[in-house]
Amino acid sequence: MFKKILIANRGEIACRVIKTARKMGIATVAVHSEADKDALFVDMADEAVCIGPAPSKESYLVIDKIIAACKQTGAEAVHPGYGFLSENEAFSRRLEEEGIVFIGPKHYSVAKMGDKIESKKLAMEAGVNTIPGYNDAIAGPDEAVEIARKIGYPVMIKASAGGGGKGLRVAFNDKEAHEGFSSCVNEARNSFGDDRVFIEKFVVEPRHIEIQILADAHGNTLYLHERECSIQRRHQKVIEEAPSPFLDPATRKAMGEQAVALAKAVNYQSAGTVEFVVGADKSFYFLEMNTRLQVEHPVTENITGIDLVEQMIRVAAGEKLSFGQADIKLDGWSMECRINAEDPFRGFLPSTGRLVKFQPPEEGNGVRVDTGVYDGGEISMYYDSMIAKLIVHGATREQAIERMRDALNAFVIRGISSNIPFQAALLQHPRFCSGNFNTGFIAEEYPQGFDASMVPHDDPVLLAAVATFARLRYIERAVQIDGQLAGHGRKVATDWVVVMSGKHYPISARPIAGGVALTHADKTYEIVSDWRFGDLLFKGTVNGRPVCLQLERRGLRYLISHFGLQVAPMVMTVNAARLLSLMPEKLPPDLSKFLLSPMPGLLREVSVVEGQEVKTGEKLAVIEAMKMENVLKADNDVKVKKIVAKPGASLSVDEVIIEFE
Repeated sequence: MFKKILIANRGEIACRVIKTARKMGIATVAVHSEADKDALFVDMADEAVCIGPAPSKESYLVIDKIIAACKQTGAEAVHPGYGFLSENEAFSRRLEEEGIVFIGPKHYSVAKMGDKIESKKLAMEAGVNTIPGYNDAIAGPDEAVEIARKIGYPVMIKASAGGGGKGLRVAFNDKEAHEGFSSCVNEARNSFGDDRVFIEKFVVEPRHIEIQILADAHGNTLYLHERECSIQRRHQKVIEEAPSPFLDPATRKAMGEQAVALAKAVNYQSAGTVEFVVGADKSFYFLEMNTRLQVEHPVTENITGIDLVEQMIRVAAGEKLSFGQADIKLDGWSMECRINAEDPFRGFLPSTGRLVKFQPPEEGNGVRVDTGVYDGGEISMYYDSMIAKLIVHGATREQAIERMRDALNAFVIRGISSNIPFQAALLQHPRFCSGNFNTGFIAEEYPQGFDASMVPHDDPVLLAAVATFARLRYIERAVQIDGQLAGHGRKVATDWVVVMSGKHYPISARPIAGGVALTHADKTYEIVSDWRFGDLLFKGTVNGRPVCLQLERRGLRYLISHFGLQVAPMVMTVNAARLLSLMPEKLPPDLSKFLLSPMPGLLREVSVVEGQEVKTGEKLAVIEAMKMENVLKADNDVKVKKIVAKPGASLSVDEVIIEFE
């Protein structure tokens, strides 16, 4: 077994590998960019080597620097994690030439299966079901349009070296095929250093289901059941679960056996994933093979009890798998939510900056948190948007959903925006709960984006009652302070009005043991809690049932987050509420004459010139943030008055890019 390994990655996956290596008694080396010098994974590793500036192409993607770090520290093997160089054939081959073990498949397997075009050809030869398409690299956008017409819309345009949703577009017409090809080429070149693109038929109402495989160097190849990855936004996975609520045992077995056949055809060794698109009739077609550890691997670990990172290390060290296909269990149900630094209320735009507060839910009782950040750390614009992976395990799918909802309620992040409200909304959507969904689920259910009105609370009066409880605790503290001064006692009202989401909720209060009884209309909420100001988590009981939500005072309001809904009620005396109703409404400023940057990022392109008349839907600018291109288009017919920001500028949120007449 290895004595020391180097992790050629960053963030949560580097932390994840370090944890298993530590369990196995293996020393670890972290390589990091200048931007990551204070990162959690650097602190966790036994040794750390700085390999360059923040941009990945100057640090994490430079093979020579990683090999030099191995030689400098005496690392015998390299675990690549996912992304970066994990599916780079030249990297694994160079390591082998230098006498360093690659903890992953052999370079020839990476070359054959990491290339999406070649892997599809090999899949066909191995008897694996494949999707109709054009499997050679495409020269330009005009040829892409011509090919798309022959295949028939809709089509999927994909980067050959792609992964993680980058370098991928779906086109429904010639214009989208032309634009999508160009964007795919640019993203592929920037993310993978390989701008080849191919096209295949897009299966309508598809499900994305993948098979986890594991193989050693002694001829043993197994499948570890499937993962359902159909909940996606812009082709990036949002929620994954294992097993799939759609598959039956016969289909699971057939898909698993085809995945194994494909792995054997390329003499695969290590953990890998064969991805399939599955139709409503349970027909399935090969999409691609990921010759690496997947982001969503923890859900497979939960249902099988197998540590995939440990098995990768053991296989790379030449060991045989210690179990067979019949030994692989399917225990319960597991789900993973990707907690990303993005604002779901602003079109999921990236959010970067300082984590003023990072308080994940407690691990245990079926809850696991994989993360690479910490309280007070920073989310950088240079890397992907993942903050953490929240994973739960339950006896049934229903129990897993319930545990995930509770865990999301208890996940506190401040300083930046996160997609937790959206995740919470998905977890209570009837279609998701029923298991009746496909890869178009989010686009179909949220065609105009996401906002709080799409998450109606089962009991909004409960939130009003909790806000009143908080207000009374604040007054209780003030009374204690006032009580120190003779003759300065304070009278506490018993009747209140909560102003929330445009509605008024009259509430009366009376003290009870350990809390307050709050009544609205004919319903009473007996709230018992030891919550105090400064606690972002409100935990207690309501009418004897446990409740957990996020609560904090913001000026005159109490910001409450619960099951995806965010409200900011004001708790007022009856007279103050009456006076508030007489106040005129303040209208927001008119910003229609400006194109504002919706996110922090790098301005890659300004697509118009001063004096140009622009039609609705035409491209105005392109901003790059967290390795993704974001195209800004005109909402109305406009005329450009002034170009304020120039290409290459680093933009902040709401910074003016273009002024219109």
